[in-house]
Amino acid sequence: MTGEIDQEEKLKEIQRRIRAGGKVLVGIGAEWRQNRNEADETEVVPRPEIEKAYGLLYELIKETDYFLVTTVTDGMVWKGPFDPKRIVAPCGNIGWQQCSQACTKDIWEAGEVESGRCPHCGSPLVSNTIRCGCYIEEGYLPQWQEYTKWLSRTLNQPLTVIELGEGFAAPTVIRWPFEKTVFLNQKAYMYRIHGRFSQISGELTGKAEGIPVDSVKFMLQNL
Repeated sequence: MTGEIDQEEKLKEIQRRIRAGGKVLVGIGAEWRQNRNEADETEVVPRPEIEKAYGLLYELIKETDYFLVTTVTDGMVWKGPFDPKRIVAPCGNIGWQQCSQACTKDIWEAGEVESGRCPHCGSPLVSNTIRCGCYIEEGYLPQWQEYTKWLSRTLNQPLTVIELGEGFAAPTVIRWPFEKTVFLNQKAYMYRIHGRFSQISGELTGKAEGIPVDSVKFMLQNL
């Protein structure tokens, strides 16, 4: 019971901080995957609670100047109510396809090429994600540029950082850059919510805190 009360109070604190104004940076990691097997992208296993959690997250930040960074590749974040201009997915999206030999920088929507083969060289098409072995980054780079512009405008501005379920599979995308952002911005504060990896670097003492709870369950139980 004590843990539940603490979670509820912590959420209220996050809400108060967001309502106080400023920008909001959100990172979404593996705890939000439809398929918990990170090595398998061939099939998305529906987890209805994920869609609900995205909806609750949107309600939390919708009236703010937010940006959302995700390492999840199942494309669920794009199906929610978030502004697509405020999302970047550097690890790719299984809903996009590319040439398995990377003979071209072209990227297609799933089903757009009926043959399933590259129109340029005839090689099979594969999901445009970092696990394809020849990842074509052009799919996310325009949004990454928008993100870096947005992030540059947060310096010395009130900034609430919410890291949800990000571990160490791709720490250079969210985990480490978020820590650096909070360290450099004297007006930033971060919440790292994760069932196993909620630890906070010592240099962020007083500027960040870890919440050792599965981030999806945290959203569902408290919002």
